[in-house]
Amino acid sequence: MKKNASLALCLLINTIFCLAQSKPDRQQFISIGDLKLESGAVLKDCRIGYHAYGHLNTTKTNGVLFPTWYGGTSRDIELNIAPWKAIDTTKYYLMIVDALGNGVSTSPSNSAQQHGADFPMFSIRDMVESQHEMLTKKMGINHLRAVMGISMGGIQTFQWAVSYPDFMDVLIPIVGSPQPSSYDLLLYNTYAKAIEMDSAFNHGRYKVNPPILVAKMILALSSTTPAFVIKTIPREGAAPFMKQSENNNSKDWNDLYYQVKASMNHDISKGFNGSLKDAAAHIKAKMLIVSSKQDHLVNPTPAIEFSKLLPAKLIVLDSELGHIAGNLEDAGVKQAIKELLDGYPGFKNDTERARQAALPGRRVAQACGRAGGSH
Repeated sequence: MKKNASLALCLLINTIFCLAQSKPDRQQFISIGDLKLESGAVLKDCRIGYHAYGHLNTTKTNGVLFPTWYGGTSRDIELNIAPWKAIDTTKYYLMIVDALGNGVSTSPSNSAQQHGADFPMFSIRDMVESQHEMLTKKMGINHLRAVMGISMGGIQTFQWAVSYPDFMDVLIPIVGSPQPSSYDLLLYNTYAKAIEMDSAFNHGRYKVNPPILVAKMILALSSTTPAFVIKTIPREGAAPFMKQSENNNSKDWNDLYYQVKASMNHDISKGFNGSLKDAAAHIKAKMLIVSSKQDHLVNPTPAIEFSKLLPAKLIVLDSELGHIAGNLEDAGVKQAIKELLDGYPGFKNDTERARQAALPGRRVAQACGRAGGSH
């Protein structure tokens, strides 16, 4: 039990909050200049970070864009998920792109001109716009093979579907959502309030990044399920877990705050008179939607219901891992990704199928050995 508790602590804390520490960094940057945001504000001197694998073909059409999850970086995804397990980089040019506000791409924490609380609020749509600018104006890429991502990366994938429906052949949102459910809104608002009400946060004008333990615990507990926590952390392990969470350095809280606000305000139906049906009719790419039945962080209902409006394949994972079941470990998910990317002729509309995602200890151990950012 002590071993399981230790593994669980590592999985929950490292995956959500820790900075990656091992392996050489492949970080690259592209400056896109000033970016006009959906609100009308201007993000000054915007630059986008990314990690790339493989090679572009001569027509520059074999790119797979993989946006980062909430609070995570391209490096975190490299160390925690290793997406090349599902994406053949001998065929495809994989670009793990850092979303606005993640501390690598232009963010409240690293902007010289609009630092901290002076940073303009941005949206999921702005994240997508910055990535489109990078691809088209700086990299000469005008069409992608696919856009896919996990959690907030999946949320960005849904936005890509309606913002630029002709830009890609394939869309693969994993544990993402076309819009937050009522439960998501309650959770995200509670989390945001925990940040706002912490006196050390000081309305985003802190000089030293504060710990904000309550917000850490909200996110940690929501990332899996009660069953998983009970199974892997004994009662006597609860206090050490909280202590380790308190002592662990987190990502910058302004960055986390701005990204959760973007997630709260996300809704792909905004440009379609509030109709998800009309938004779905706008989508042209083939789509694989992966949801997690026991997801406590991004409720699966909106994505599952949205899949019924599309000619999309739906995979619903059923695992006590909850949200972090969307970790590209499931064999069925990896096979479905491969078939869709490679244009498998049998890929067509599917009814919902549930896949029991196993909980082998080795997955927890592997995650523990790859410290990174949050899902």
